[in-house]
Amino acid sequence: MNRQLKLEPPFFEIGPKNYLIGDQVLDLARIADEAAAKYDVRVIFTTPYVNIEKVAASVKNLKVFAPHMDDIPVGRGLACVLGESLKAAGAVGVMLNHTERPLAASTLVRTLNRARELNLMSIVCADSMAETRSIAQLHPDLMITEPTELIGTGCAADTSYVAASVEAITAIDPNIGILVGGGISNGNDVYNTIMAGADATGSSSGIVKAADPGAMVHEMLSALRQAWDDRHSKSR
Repeated sequence: MNRQLKLEPPFFEIGPKNYLIGDQVLDLARIADEAAAKYDVRVIFTTPYVNIEKVAASVKNLKVFAPHMDDIPVGRGLACVLGESLKAAGAVGVMLNHTERPLAASTLVRTLNRARELNLMSIVCADSMAETRSIAQLHPDLMITEPTELIGTGCAADTSYVAASVEAITAIDPNIGILVGGGISNGNDVYNTIMAGADATGSSSGIVKAADPGAMVHEMLSALRQAWDDRHSKSR
């Protein structure tokens, strides 16, 4: 499948969820923006809706994503999230089907189609190997595959899960960017995940609940860059 939107690996996703409020989100985004440039890593920053415009206007290197959107067109739909509004605020992509905001299969298809109409990049979450295979057949730009039971635990998926996820997705569509996450809590988790074959990983609570969130951003992005370089030097 030809893709208009592509994020070159290695990449990393940071999602503060609702752990941070207001300028706390902006402060983290600015740190991530500097780290993205320093380590030459593409960073998706999935920010709460109310912070999208301010974050997008304040960074140069981040890909600002919305945490969800609805499949509605312009018009009625009080309290729904309109894709056109996300794009106007500065989002370049949208996360869909997170375990905290799951979508029925038919709704996911419609919402993906809306994102494509708007030229918004899609990153779609899957919480099992069966769902990973199913969602890969929808050909999103990017996927996050992470066992739900590991999210926020500080216990990362083992390397066999990473390898199985990569194999399952690439067998269906080798052009999908693959992020394997869940429980990523330090640079060592990042390094191991990338060395096991993922294009990316990411973290929410592992960063925002760290003693020094800014230092953790640098630790994780540095580890990602090192792992990517090490993995590809071994393959030469």
